[in-house]
Amino acid sequence: MQSGSDATGSDARLAETTFAAEVLASVATAPPTAVVLIDGPSGAGKSTLADQVLAGWPGERRPTLVRLDDIYPGWGGLDAGIEHLERHVLAPRRAGRPAAWQRFDWTVEAPLEWHTVDPHRPLIVEGCGALARAHTALSDIRVWLDAEDQSRKRRAIARDGERFLAHWDEWQQEWETYYAREDPARQATIRFFAPG
Repeated sequence: MQSGSDATGSDARLAETTFAAEVLASVATAPPTAVVLIDGPSGAGKSTLADQVLAGWPGERRPTLVRLDDIYPGWGGLDAGIEHLERHVLAPRRAGRPAAWQRFDWTVEAPLEWHTVDPHRPLIVEGCGALARAHTALSDIRVWLDAEDQSRKRRAIARDGERFLAHWDEWQQEWETYYAREDPARQATIRFFAPG
């Protein structure tokens, strides 16, 4: 297990760039259809890191990016999102079969269209629950990104607004249950702590 950077201080952008560079260094030695999972609590910076890894991906074969926020079936859907990812994306893809995920529309609160995932392209999955134990054997690079609790909440609310604030405690409880059960940081091959 690699020991990742422990970034502290005020230069969050520099830390994020360093984090992406470390993930991309691992990509260079991974299979051409590598699966990269990025997990951590809400507001830690997973989406930003995933975007940077996608933008810096080497070679012509661009990865598919799947965000678990697009899969969870509502605020109580963390476990369902984990199961959906394994059953419909990671397991079929690892077997070389077509894979797909179904988008949950948070406005109408219903599952809508399916999105295919090419098993011949690299894959990045980011979101709470990505490092569930069942996903370990179905992935190549597993990234854990954490941050201080108050900073996380501030960033999450700034990103998602009052709607998330109303559900913060509910989601945090689901997260803590997942964390205690799955020990996701232990599944990581790379770990980071984001600055406040």
